Amino acid sequence: MLIVLSGLPGTGKTTIARLLARRLRAAHIRIDTIEQGIRNAGGAVGIAGYLVGYGMAGDHLALGLDVVADSVNPLPETRVAWQSVAQRNGAALMNVEIICSDPVEHRRRVEGRVRDDTGLIPPTWAGVLTHDYEARLDHRLVLDTAMMSPVDAVSRIIDGRAAALDGSIVEG
Repeated sequence: MLIVLSGLPGTGKTTIARLLARRLRAAHIRIDTIEQGIRNAGGAVGIAGYLVGYGMAGDHLALGLDVVADSVNPLPETRVAWQSVAQRNGAALMNVEIICSDPVEHRRRVEGRVRDDTGLIPPTWAGVLTHDYEARLDHRLVLDTAMMSPVDAVSRIIDGRAAALDGSIVEG
């Protein structure tokens, strides 16, 4: 299964993705890490980070591994591309949108971030507020990290994963 976590920076995607991948023993594809590697090599990012991520996810799915994809996933085109990766590899797809409905908490998280070991420069709050992110209209599980812990979010995703694999409809 390809589980795609989407949402603005600072909502908790990577924290949840890491916990989920560990629990499922799944591959974790983090677009921020790929993009920072491209920057560190002196390259221009553009769509390159997503294209590398799609390829890596496909490779892992082809090996029979579950994949947790972690990205802002801001546009219909990126969302369709993840769906295509799942289809090409005969994998089920689960879309999860991570939000933080409390703007004070969201801002605290964004402004409290520090560089990680990839050298990734954290976004600013102004950057988050102006980030390109089109409203989602597709079928997805929506999790509000202002209302639940990362551990609870992972449990909801795992429950939704089981329902999706059983053919049930999963909604938040």
